Amino acid sequence: MRSGLLAMIPHWVIFWIVLFATCGYALWRGRRYERIAAVVFIAATVVSILMRSPLQGRYQGIEASDLIIDNVVLIAVVAIALASDRFWPLWVAGLQLVGSMSHALKAIQADLLPHVYGAAERFWSYPILLILFIGAWRQHRRTKLQDRDIAAI
Repeated sequence: MRSGLLAMIPHWVIFWIVLFATCGYALWRGRRYERIAAVVFIAATVVSILMRSPLQGRYQGIEASDLIIDNVVLIAVVAIALASDRFWPLWVAGLQLVGSMSHALKAIQADLLPHVYGAAERFWSYPILLILFIGAWRQHRRTKLQDRDIAAI
């Protein structure tokens, strides 16, 4: 059981705060790949909300819209990982693959409890956003250090 101030805030509010804080920072301080990833994550979140099935039937079967969105995001982050010279996109692609595999788990075991399927699908969003934030922060720090070194010459 949760207690305290955090327990009073709905989980979706916390997710939106984390999403906009991390993606906003990536858009502000990141370079091309961090910005693309941020736009992909925001778009995927909005589209998944618009395509969401009714609450009472959610996660009873395979969530087709989430399956499509998760696979599109997986393709996007794999493309970023292949094009980028940084390591963070590989971590994001791996975690997105784990999240995408939750749909295969539901297909294999149809009697999987809905809340377990939902948790398996959604859990990896937080580590993915944290990795994006760290990638953007390190890129900004790296650029700042390079600029300082060039100015010293």
